[in-house]
Amino acid sequence: AGDDPCDDPWVDPWVDHHRSVEVAATTLLARIQADVRADRQPPGPPLPGYVDARPLLEPADRSLQVHSCHGRARQVEVLRDAILHLLADDETLEARDVIVMCPDIEAFAPLIYATFGAGAGAEEDGEAGGAGGPGEGTGRPDLRVRLADRSLRQTNPVLGVVSELLTLADARLTASQVLDLAGRDPVRRRFRLDDDDLARMEEWVAGTGVRWGLDAGHRAPFQLDRLAANTWRAGLDRVLLGVAMAEEDQRLVGGVLPLDDVDSGAIELAGRFSELLDRLHASIDALTGPQSPRSWAAALAEAADALTATAWADSWPRAQLGRLLDEVVDEATFEGSTSTAELTLAELRALLADRLRGQPTRANFRTGHLTICTLVPMRSVPHRVVCLLGLDDGVFPRKTVRDGDDLILDDPYVGDRDARSEDRQLLLDALLAATDRLVITYAGRDERTNAERPPAVPVGELLDVVDRTVRPGAAVDGAAVSARHEVVVAHPLQPFDARNFAAGALTPGQPWSFDAVALEGARALGEPRRQPPPFLSGRLPAAAGPVVELDALVRFVQHPVRAFLRQRLGITVATYDEDVSDALPVELDHLEQWGVGDRLLAARLAGADLAACTAAEVARGILPPGALADAILERVTPTVEGLVDAASALEGGAGRRSVEVNLELPDGRLLVGTVPGVADRLMATVVYSRVGPKHRLAAWARFLALTAARPDTAFEAATVGRKRAGVRGRATVTVARIAAFEGDRTARRARALHHLVPLVELFDRGMCEPLPLYCASSAAYAAAADTDPEAAARKAWESEFKFPKEDDDREHVLVLGGTRLAFADLLQEAPGEDEWGDGWADDETTRFGRYARRLWDGLLQCEELTET
Repeated sequence: AGDDPCDDPWVDPWVDHHRSVEVAATTLLARIQADVRADRQPPGPPLPGYVDARPLLEPADRSLQVHSCHGRARQVEVLRDAILHLLADDETLEARDVIVMCPDIEAFAPLIYATFGAGAGAEEDGEAGGAGGPGEGTGRPDLRVRLADRSLRQTNPVLGVVSELLTLADARLTASQVLDLAGRDPVRRRFRLDDDDLARMEEWVAGTGVRWGLDAGHRAPFQLDRLAANTWRAGLDRVLLGVAMAEEDQRLVGGVLPLDDVDSGAIELAGRFSELLDRLHASIDALTGPQSPRSWAAALAEAADALTATAWADSWPRAQLGRLLDEVVDEATFEGSTSTAELTLAELRALLADRLRGQPTRANFRTGHLTICTLVPMRSVPHRVVCLLGLDDGVFPRKTVRDGDDLILDDPYVGDRDARSEDRQLLLDALLAATDRLVITYAGRDERTNAERPPAVPVGELLDVVDRTVRPGAAVDGAAVSARHEVVVAHPLQPFDARNFAAGALTPGQPWSFDAVALEGARALGEPRRQPPPFLSGRLPAAAGPVVELDALVRFVQHPVRAFLRQRLGITVATYDEDVSDALPVELDHLEQWGVGDRLLAARLAGADLAACTAAEVARGILPPGALADAILERVTPTVEGLVDAASALEGGAGRRSVEVNLELPDGRLLVGTVPGVADRLMATVVYSRVGPKHRLAAWARFLALTAARPDTAFEAATVGRKRAGVRGRATVTVARIAAFEGDRTARRARALHHLVPLVELFDRGMCEPLPLYCASSAAYAAAADTDPEAAARKAWESEFKFPKEDDDREHVLVLGGTRLAFADLLQEAPGEDEWGDGWADDETTRFGRYARRLWDGLLQCEELTET
């Protein structure tokens, strides 16, 4: 035999004589890893009559953890607590020894920022306060995280704008899309837009009725090129015309109605708004039609320069865009000649998609931070703890979408790339990269319906391997369970669930959560339910000044609780405005129809011609386009004309004026204000609304003040409006008339003060506490005082299906304990010691009844309601 071992006839050259050295595997994770490396099957459960060869799963073995959660947000919270448990249990473990991998990092990035307290940009550190042990919560968890592999759309704001432009190039350019584009940081910097400017622009868009489309020509692909209403051009014309003139006498200039909301301080903003839309229009036009790669690159660069700006010291976003566009041109260049082949917009999007999406980048491992990155090849660097976040069924493994340009799919071969197979390999690589612990989270239940969801298929296969590798170390209710039940932890939906803080409820021997805020919530849930404290512990001291404003008195009688909150406490209950609408109006809801009628009525009462009023209303952009507006105008116009005719009959042709009131009250204070709508001896109020209690009370308060201040004239009052709710018949108009007081000036003044002083006294009381005084309910109660007042008031108070009433009023809910009360609860309060005697209805046994009668009895004696 020679020196070559192959020459030895006793040596087989194809036999591997190396022997692997078995390492003692004492944990579940180590046993699974050893089986994978040795390429052997785990023993599996025994056949009947045979001894179980599987080792026992130790109760303290938490080397492999699978957490079933409700949705994405809960997964991030559970992962945070799992990492904190590992750091608390092992003093040698540091955050740099932990890596978190996620198949969809863009979906989880905002949740990671919110839960871990990370910064606002990719690969930026985020810090938060410290935390105590589980269940002790002394603050927010102290974990510094670093995100890698974010998409360029997220990390580069200029590229984000360019990506949005590519989306808008063939889109409808709706109101919300353009406003969102204007709110991006580079666009705001280019046009010097602050938060107030954006809010004002949104008001203009809503007020001018902008819906979608730059102009009528931009709507041509949608077969609506003959419809110019509700476009950006129509809305901008209204704004720019509003700079030069106000909306008076329903005047149209070239068919355009000026916007009556552009004051002198907003003129410059209107110019910047116009410049933004013009540049956007030019950019969209430049991105239309097939172009060569070099032309596309030039168009995108010009659009970015026209619409975005960055700080001089932070110019890298624009430079990165330039490099990306240069790469596109270089790829289309061969031997110094750039291809002239034209690409469509869809092809350009596909060309840039791979460059704009998240790419594996240098993740800065071992920097002292908790690294969070995507689940891609070469990311499975060995770490003591490997966490896999978001392995949901349907998300992982990735679904393969057939690409019509991929010729490999037409003739597949073994070994071709397959995303699903690659993802399964990535899970195996992550399993082998974990030296101490492997933590997996997935959505095991729906966060809305609580329906159970299976884990991703590879995770389910891993749990099958767990059952074959070890036998369970515990039993539940005397019955044996599989090992996977000890590995999988099913978490409750809410972070403040008491099970998160009960030792042994989720994990053996200790509570689970570290969240201090959630701990307080769990403690609050465990305590006996307490009745909410009263809105005020007692009556506030009197705040009566030397002057009582008539407008404040009117606002009080119309809504006593709201007046107390706003005028005394300075509290305004938030109202949530709806977002701007993107759809062309086809029909109007009741509130929008009321707005049309109210504007038409105001214009007609000001003397404008009906044809001019309707033309202005059409030009406003609120009505549906074309013939669809006719049905609404035909429904609203007769009611408006009926109200105008009723008002004309009352006024007798005299013009209206405003009368100043300066009245000394019996207690020495002055009642001052202005009474509008006075024509000769008649104080007339015309509203498009149904005549309701608040209109009648407002007229009553103004009538008393006017009569007491100017007793030489026998004033009378009339409120004209649509037919009251609940009134049957063919009548369309209701007139609430208050006749003039009889007698001489002294008698009229005395009688007016007789009714006015109790109103002012109620106002004083209402500025010290929220009174049990509610406009519609008190009106119904007082009107039915001789029949069944409680039934009438209950009907006015309690909401019906899809018809909210006073029990659903935000101010009422606030002062009544934060909940809707039944009418019977309002009657539980007895009158106070100072709510008896002269002027009070002593036969009423409830405080609500006393105040309702004191507010309404005088008006009901003097008022006459007629239907026409």
